[in-house]
Amino acid sequence: MAEAYIGLGSNLGRTRNGIFEDSQTQLHLAVATITQHPKIQLLGLSHFYRTPAVGSEEQPDYINAAAKLETALSPIELLDFLLSVECQQGRTRTLRWGPRTLDLDILLYDQIIKDSECLTIPHPRLHERAFVLIPLADLDPELAIPNGKNISQLLANCSPQGIVKLSE
Repeated sequence: MAEAYIGLGSNLGRTRNGIFEDSQTQLHLAVATITQHPKIQLLGLSHFYRTPAVGSEEQPDYINAAAKLETALSPIELLDFLLSVECQQGRTRTLRWGPRTLDLDILLYDQIIKDSECLTIPHPRLHERAFVLIPLADLDPELAIPNGKNISQLLANCSPQGIVKLSE
């Protein structure tokens, strides 16, 4: 079984069956769907954080979190599954770094380094994004990435960029 860390984000709600689901609900639904997979076990979930959007257009703030998983899926199988969860929750890909109902990223997968057309592990901008590092630090501040640095060291070099921890 492999250990994987997943980044979760949402800045758009959606109406489903006449009920509005906000960004926090989107993340909770994603975690519930992920944990229903027979080859995935949830080992930990970070706090949720409100973070300013990164991108070129005006858009709502994001809600971000991270999850620690144990999985028997390969990295590509995990990616395919996460993309299907995004699709189930109304994700459409129209604008890079645009608003979205759900964004699920493989941040780390064991100590694998992979760079292919469809998947890069570790996530290519993990080291420069506090909205990724802060939730990872909730799970394990001493977590080492394949270059040998740990999350605490990386976070020391990042600005918190207006990130606010949401109440529990």
